[in-house]
Amino acid sequence: MTAAHAAVTLARRGLLTPGAPQRIAAQLLALRRWGYGLGGSLLSAAARSPAAVALIDPDGTLSYADLRRLSFGLARALRSEHGIGPGDRVGVLCRNHRGFVQSVAALSLLGADAVLINTAFAAEQVAAVVRDHGLRLVVHDPEFTVPPPAVVSSTLGSLTGGPIDPPARPGRTVVLTSGTTGVPKGARRPNPPGLSPLVSILDRIPVRARSRVQIAAPLFHTWGYAALQLAVGLRATVVLSPRFTPGQYGCDALFAVPVMLERVLEAGCALPGVNVVAVSGSALPGDLATRFMDAHGDVLYNLYGSTEVSWASVATPAELRRSPATAGRPPHGTRTVILSPTGAEVPPGVVGRIFVGNDMLFEGYSGDLPVESRDGLLATGDLGFLDEDGLLTVSGREDDMVISGGENVFPSSVEDLLAALPAVREVAVVGVPDAEFGQRLAAFVVPHPGSALSAEEVRDHVRRHGARFAVPRDVHFVASLPRTATGKVIKRALG
Repeated sequence: MTAAHAAVTLARRGLLTPGAPQRIAAQLLALRRWGYGLGGSLLSAAARSPAAVALIDPDGTLSYADLRRLSFGLARALRSEHGIGPGDRVGVLCRNHRGFVQSVAALSLLGADAVLINTAFAAEQVAAVVRDHGLRLVVHDPEFTVPPPAVVSSTLGSLTGGPIDPPARPGRTVVLTSGTTGVPKGARRPNPPGLSPLVSILDRIPVRARSRVQIAAPLFHTWGYAALQLAVGLRATVVLSPRFTPGQYGCDALFAVPVMLERVLEAGCALPGVNVVAVSGSALPGDLATRFMDAHGDVLYNLYGSTEVSWASVATPAELRRSPATAGRPPHGTRTVILSPTGAEVPPGVVGRIFVGNDMLFEGYSGDLPVESRDGLLATGDLGFLDEDGLLTVSGREDDMVISGGENVFPSSVEDLLAALPAVREVAVVGVPDAEFGQRLAAFVVPHPGSALSAEEVRDHVRRHGARFAVPRDVHFVASLPRTATGKVIKRALG
């Protein structure tokens, strides 16, 4: 990425605007001293725009100066009352509200590592995270049961004494993988090395500085946390709610996961004034992209990535109109390639393994679990292909592919077919053991209330629109699908 491209992108998004010289100097000094993590970005934003509204949640409104003061206060409390310092690991188990933001910012200022804990975890899973990651403390909402040592976020003090200097080693963030196919792993996320990650995303997703951004995606997830870092870098107003409810919040942009788009459509909500709806975290099923844009305009952006590689590609509204299943193109500074099992790049249109390289590749799993890489590129664990124009399509997880009677079947392609049926609200397809064919497909269908749909109608739809070997032998009608807090279907719970 060239300096000229970065400057043009930042200018287009409203970040290179005139300001008071002393505030611009303080802004740049904060980044130089504290780095580009959440703590440093917050201090930089507060130096440049102290009176701007930083955050709105059910408890009210905070300016950037307020958020800076509270985050420093929490940092002092964590240090003086609990002995937290550089290199310590602290869990954060909070929903989307100011407590999460202040806690992670405070840990960043102390040089401590924040381990973001999934709010859907049971008490036993939380205890396992505390044990396996060697947590010194867990900051949590009062609704959660957490083994000691723990402290409720709302009870932390706001001490005024004792300065805090930039730590010798910046605090890192540990994000737990979704665990949809196994035990969640702790992925050590790096701090941004500079402005290049911000520029990469802004090049493809046109959120503007000082805009009003609702983050509905869970903040403990890579996507929600990335949206928070992006918003603070833009000195935007972040709108948070502990639980997602379809509705209008008077925002310019919405960061969500795909299942939330379905809920917005079902509720018939209007989104006046919203010019960017950015989603990630799971695949866009069926024709959801075009149905959403038909209702709300061409405002949808779909980011494909993972906890390990951050982002691989972004699809714009025009690209989603052309191909609703596309994952788009790699942003500037990102290399996304499709490799064969031997590690050679495959031609356009050929399915292979997706590998990605960029400035925000993760630093490894906690416990030093092995990471597959080739020439500086990391595997996403997905299969897909690039077309002649460079657009990426993700076919599915490597470990989700079903081999039935010698034929390779991607459950996601069958899900897309079935999602187009008017009577289908949600659907998931998995492979189950079969004595004759090795595996067979099983479809789990959630029908719309009051809809009449038979198993044979499901099979016949696939016969008419897909391959013979893609027809699900088993069709189960269920009330709901098991999902993670980010909307991914937990397929190991099916079958």
